Amino acid sequence: MSKSISIFDTTLRDGTQGEGISLSADDKLKIAKKLDDLGVQYIEGGIPGSNTKDIEFFKRVQELGLNAKITAFGSTRRKGTVASQDANLQRILESGCQAATLVGKAWDFHVHTALQTTLEENLAMIYDSIAYLKQQGQEVIFDAEHFFDGYKNNTEYAISVVRKAQEAGADWITMCDTNGGTLPHEVHEIVSSLTSMIPQAHFSIHTHNDCELAVANTLSAVQAGARQVQGTINGYGERCGNANLCSIIPSLELKMGYQTIGTDKLMQLTSTARFVSEIANVNMPVNQPYVGNAAFAHKGGIHVSAILRDSRTYEHIVPELVGNKQRVLVSELAGQSNIVSKAKDMGLELDSTSEHSRKVIDKIKDLEHQGYQFEAADASLELLLREANGEMKELFSFESFKMLVEKTAGRAVVSEAFVKLNVAGNMVYTAAEGNGPVNALDNALRKALVQYFPDLKEMHLSDYKVRVLDEKDATAAKVRVLIESRNISNSWNTVGVSENVIEASWEALVDSMRYALMGKIMQGNEEGEDTTHRGLVNH
Repeated sequence: MSKSISIFDTTLRDGTQGEGISLSADDKLKIAKKLDDLGVQYIEGGIPGSNTKDIEFFKRVQELGLNAKITAFGSTRRKGTVASQDANLQRILESGCQAATLVGKAWDFHVHTALQTTLEENLAMIYDSIAYLKQQGQEVIFDAEHFFDGYKNNTEYAISVVRKAQEAGADWITMCDTNGGTLPHEVHEIVSSLTSMIPQAHFSIHTHNDCELAVANTLSAVQAGARQVQGTINGYGERCGNANLCSIIPSLELKMGYQTIGTDKLMQLTSTARFVSEIANVNMPVNQPYVGNAAFAHKGGIHVSAILRDSRTYEHIVPELVGNKQRVLVSELAGQSNIVSKAKDMGLELDSTSEHSRKVIDKIKDLEHQGYQFEAADASLELLLREANGEMKELFSFESFKMLVEKTAGRAVVSEAFVKLNVAGNMVYTAAEGNGPVNALDNALRKALVQYFPDLKEMHLSDYKVRVLDEKDATAAKVRVLIESRNISNSWNTVGVSENVIEASWEALVDSMRYALMGKIMQGNEEGEDTTHRGLVNH
């Protein structure tokens, strides 16, 4: 039995049917290049001729010189027509693709209801379409749509569909769980039966995630004899999505002993998943297996203590194998091991048995009890740890701020902030407007500091989140503000907590500025040596 599994990616076609996902031709070309770099064998680009984006994609993708086979999607010929005159098949041939995916009905219910034709005509449509494309020199992947539902409803007919595709010369026959309702043991039984019945055929599996079993069903099909898997990056797709290649590929490669894209390429998996997420403008779930930000994150003190001895205690693989990394979170559940690990990442040495370390842990736990959250605010945590380690000196101190928010009839709301700071012994008083109170505060604070620290011109606030912590207290509730800031090459996150959203925002803003000036405010840089970028980390 072959231990090699072909990877067929349909992110650019089936993935775009997911709610909220729309890719331009340029987007699709960028993702295709990234998928090719990852090492997938097939990239399904779309339906040629169906829309201007796909027309442009198939025209331009030829210029990229990709190693993967670019595949065009289409359906079998229309009922009562001739394959050689079918417009859909002609568009596939004109696309310049290296392979064609043809979808045909494998469920008798669909033949009667959707196609409104006879079972015999459906078989003829399948045979004629595949045979015609093979005569034109095309590689053909036949997608037997609703195969598993068809097999359970009318086994004899579903098998006849597969046999007809095989007789016509299909290079791959794909068993599709189109409605996503089949269970793993059913998939295994049906695929095992089919592969033993028609051993000369090459079988592929295409599953949907409506029961959250798409990955499990795909792996079951491979165990039963399928030698190609279809899926999408991050599981994008219609309804609940398609089988997630970001889980399937490492499971096959690292757990089941199959060759897919190779271990070297596998290390690009996390960066590929996040790249596609960015292009698609869809946030990745932090707890996504293998490639999620929290996939190898540890919070409980006992867990952290164990992984510091041997990561196998709480990690099923080495994160770097899929291009991810281990993270230690600091929270009210943290023990000394968490703090020591985080400090080590920041270049700090803390003795886990010292009274000093225990005081730092107690302070963090107390702040978390008040509503602070350092899991998503590493910059604020680093400032706190460096202060506790005696490494910080202040370059500016807060005196006061005032806010003016004015709304007059027929005009937009105007926000103005007045900030008074002591900077290097000088009293600085500034005012600035903004499109809201927080933006006004940010502008006024920056205006006060940038004349002394020009590097702050490079940074800007890139994200702002507010969470109410005590909803039962209504408008008097305590809130937590998380701010993300960026400069040319880095981003960092800070946190503030208060019953007043402006005060919480101010606290997070000040921490953001302090972190940007980290190199200047650490003791020992008395001459103002700029080591800012050394202190910044990506989050």
